[in-house]
Amino acid sequence: MTIDTIIRQGNLIDGQQQIDIAIDKGKIVEIGKELKINSRQTIDAKGCLISPPFIDTHFHLDAALSLGNPRMNESGTLLEGIQLWGELRPLLTAEEVKKRALAMCRWSIAQGIQAIRSHVDITDSRLITVEALLEVKKEIAPWLTLQLVAFPQDGLYRSEGAEKNLLKAIDMGVEVVGGIPHFERTMSEGTRSITTLCELAADRGLLVDMHCDESDDPLSRHIEALTYETHRLGLQGRVTGSHLTSMHSMDNYYVSKLLPLMAEADVNVVANPLINISLQGRHDNYPKRRGMTRIREMRDFDINVSLGHDCVMDPWYSLGSHDMLAVANMAIHSQQMTALEEMRYMYETITTHSAKVMQLDGYGIQKGNDANIIILQASDSIEAIRLKAIRLYVFRFGEIVAKAKPLVSHLNLNGNTFEVDFKSKNIE
Repeated sequence: MTIDTIIRQGNLIDGQQQIDIAIDKGKIVEIGKELKINSRQTIDAKGCLISPPFIDTHFHLDAALSLGNPRMNESGTLLEGIQLWGELRPLLTAEEVKKRALAMCRWSIAQGIQAIRSHVDITDSRLITVEALLEVKKEIAPWLTLQLVAFPQDGLYRSEGAEKNLLKAIDMGVEVVGGIPHFERTMSEGTRSITTLCELAADRGLLVDMHCDESDDPLSRHIEALTYETHRLGLQGRVTGSHLTSMHSMDNYYVSKLLPLMAEADVNVVANPLINISLQGRHDNYPKRRGMTRIREMRDFDINVSLGHDCVMDPWYSLGSHDMLAVANMAIHSQQMTALEEMRYMYETITTHSAKVMQLDGYGIQKGNDANIIILQASDSIEAIRLKAIRLYVFRFGEIVAKAKPLVSHLNLNGNTFEVDFKSKNIE
């Protein structure tokens, strides 16, 4: 028997080294050392890291690559970003949104990302962002899994027609219920929006992902309300709180009460380190808060934490290349999680933890799973984060969909040397 592909002599994220992976008909059919199997294609990993693909659990694809339209965010604040998006929103067309989103997805695929949860703004009753991203989701499916969140950017109750628009977006095919309780007019109205949205998700069997407590206000308590509704409605494992930046400023005693409740309700958390440390603390002089939630403490309570890139070149963030290794790198620094096991954990936040948030089937380097695999120019997950390693090969269902040559001549990884043509620095 001859199979499609064998990847030889690679290292896995669990520490196994010099492992072969056999791929046939889009599936992983065997994993082991020195497999005696014939293949039509053989790839020598040369001791590089073989990993499941990256996942971005928090992104805004409808706004990506819109930087400078209609103007720049001069203050660098979250609120000016929202104001800017509000100015751009009436000018959008479905064609323009789709064009930018497809361009962004091509970047993402080349960066080894194969699943994205994108919040899509439903404030405009035309719902052209929903229309555009549903088309993108269908067209990009062979290469990337796109999961959409119905997101009332200006608040469910603060924005006229938002509740009706959200229901319509779900009827159109958006599969996750979103919210932004801290942007409602009052704390109580924010809590009421959480109840309404969670009840909707429970009735329709949908997932929930809310922008939650994205502020520096130490008294913001919406994650508590979200946790309560998750427990009350039996939504354990189906609810995600994104950002949670207020937790950076909360009273430590209150947090010591909150974290066990979150763990009991099995609430997922998504932190967005690149954006959170850029947008938060803008009202501070010194000492200046950086607005990251408490990942280390959540890890201690076994709360599932994943990371998002959030933005690329849009009203909130003028940088970014959709590199999830850069996201993990920033999380390590901002959280001061530099112990070896902490850095390995951070790699899981952009892979296996994220797959749990999105409830992806067939994910991971295991026999019988989909052959969705990336090979990185690094010997292990820590080195991958440190170097923001090149994606040498990106496989989607066993087919190579992107590849690149190493960028450094004679880079030695565990005694392996790569010869490089310096003229070939772009994704092929």
